[in-house]
Amino acid sequence: MLDAKLRPLIDPSLNALGRTVAGAGVTANMLTFAGLVAGLGGAVAIALGNVGAGLALILVNRLFDGLDGAVARVRGPTPLGGYFDIVADFAFYVSVPVGFGLLAPANLLPALVLVASFVFTGVSFLAFAVIAAERGVETEAHGQKSFFYSTGLAEGAETIAVFVAMCLFPGWFAVIACTYAALCVLTVFQRSALAIATFR
Repeated sequence: MLDAKLRPLIDPSLNALGRTVAGAGVTANMLTFAGLVAGLGGAVAIALGNVGAGLALILVNRLFDGLDGAVARVRGPTPLGGYFDIVADFAFYVSVPVGFGLLAPANLLPALVLVASFVFTGVSFLAFAVIAAERGVETEAHGQKSFFYSTGLAEGAETIAVFVAMCLFPGWFAVIACTYAALCVLTVFQRSALAIATFR
């Protein structure tokens, strides 16, 4: 919901940094994999009870995730890079709830509910992208991407805000997770309505 609105605010600085990083010989795929390692490390840190370190690594993951796109725009985006980027994103998104689920027994069920909602949202997102590509439907609301990014209530910005809230208030994990899972389900219904309007 907020991603497209935030892009004009963050893209100029991110693109400038991306040009510098690309000039140093760093590739987008390097940043994607480095970000994935940081994100998974954050989930492990959370599972081990070091939620502060987990939050720091989550933020590093997001920085690298933004930078890989900026570097790709300098060097030229590739289908393989787009594939690695989305796989790394979903691996990261799933790992954080799993980390909280392992942190405390009371977190396990809400974590499973949230992971299930992420899978549901991810399937709707990727299915929309595949059909949009077949139909030649395009948008640049989220900037230049390797494939179609459909807008929803629960997007990247909202997910990161939720992860930060979980790290700052771990005792409220169950409430935050279940509330956001409900928002993810609403996003699937919203995206399905958009699919009906677009592909019918």
